Amino acid sequence: MAWQDRGFVTSNPDLLKDQYSARLVTAAKAVECIRPNNDVVVAFGVAETPVLLDEMANRKDQLRDVRIHQMIPMRPAKYLEPGMDEHFTHVSWFTSGTSRNGVQSGRFDIMPNYFSLSPRMFAEFIEVDVLMATVSPMDKYGFFSFGTSIDYTTTVAEKAKKIILVVNPNMPRTHGNTFIHVTQADFLVEDDSPLPEIPFLTPGTEDLAIGQFVADLIEDGSTLQLGIGKIPNAVAQALLTKKNLGIHSEILTDGMVDLIEAGAVTNNAKSIHRGKALACAALGTKKLYDFLNDNPMFELHPVSYTNNPNIIGKNIKMVSINATVEVDLLGQCASETIGPIQYSGTGGQVDFVRGAVQAPEGKAFIVLHSTVKGKSKIVPMFREGTVITTSKNDVDYIVTEYGVAKLSGRTFKQRAEALINIAHPDHRPELREQAKKMGLL
Repeated sequence: MAWQDRGFVTSNPDLLKDQYSARLVTAAKAVECIRPNNDVVVAFGVAETPVLLDEMANRKDQLRDVRIHQMIPMRPAKYLEPGMDEHFTHVSWFTSGTSRNGVQSGRFDIMPNYFSLSPRMFAEFIEVDVLMATVSPMDKYGFFSFGTSIDYTTTVAEKAKKIILVVNPNMPRTHGNTFIHVTQADFLVEDDSPLPEIPFLTPGTEDLAIGQFVADLIEDGSTLQLGIGKIPNAVAQALLTKKNLGIHSEILTDGMVDLIEAGAVTNNAKSIHRGKALACAALGTKKLYDFLNDNPMFELHPVSYTNNPNIIGKNIKMVSINATVEVDLLGQCASETIGPIQYSGTGGQVDFVRGAVQAPEGKAFIVLHSTVKGKSKIVPMFREGTVITTSKNDVDYIVTEYGVAKLSGRTFKQRAEALINIAHPDHRPELREQAKKMGLL
């Protein structure tokens, strides 16, 4: 049943209380709606539903061939354990540390996707039988907020045959296109477990160097997209003295809170959504979740909007900052595999690179350490099986702790020279020799 046909919206307090109570069940009762061969979608990251997933796993003897679509699982779940394969298949839309071993061993499946197009893929190609999502408590008008995870969730909610909402007082109520009414849910389950957190990673010396190189090229009044990890944290730290920055990002992070509290981010110079920090999801610590709660500075919208390159490109001085695993001498970026081994996913990197480079005065940075375990991460060519995430035609700037290589508008030979110059000094002679053999120097 489509959610527009589920009931009528009301603000009558007594009726809302009755509607809430009528849908309130135990987690075990809620997951009884899952049937063999169903497609179950779990909300992104922080809004995952461990209490439902565990009860679903407890019903394994009644279930076979259930596909669980999930992006960035945050916590171990019973259904992910070895031996569950005939009952459940985890479909990875972006691999996390929790799901990586299962993906690499072939126990789990992978859905290739650009994050911006994931709502459309769910709408057009996936038979969504059940949606599970954690939401904030119901307000006086009967609305819950999807909180930290809007991304594909609102689109999936429009299509899902059954919707199970886990009501958690720790989930922040966020503004924007984030709400679902009690009449649109089939089952409600209450849970007060702490939300999963990604601890703040302190940048090292190399990270700080990269962060400073990037920050030096970011002008006051720029709009930012930042990811998660030590290098993005270093960039945020280096930007604390900038002025009038804005946020149009995929993910909201703790580093952005620091920039707002320092006065570096005001969002007042943005071309669109002026005065608002825009994103489709949030990942971080309790500090971030508390800061988001009912804060009108933030607007969360579906990823089909936030990550649309044509929307991103409307921001003057748009800046995107993303990490990669390896770069070859043509400037191609492998950001999701190590050779043929799956490590993460495409995510929104290409969305924001393409959006930033088409923005007036925009810049797209791809960042990486020059080496890992003594091996150069700038390579002549990729190993067999490597997946290219950002193409040579999309790449703009590459940054290591040794400097910045501007690749957009540069020939193959100019790119090779620029990339060798920011490789680790110990590897430059070999890279130069290989480049000559390839006709690049």
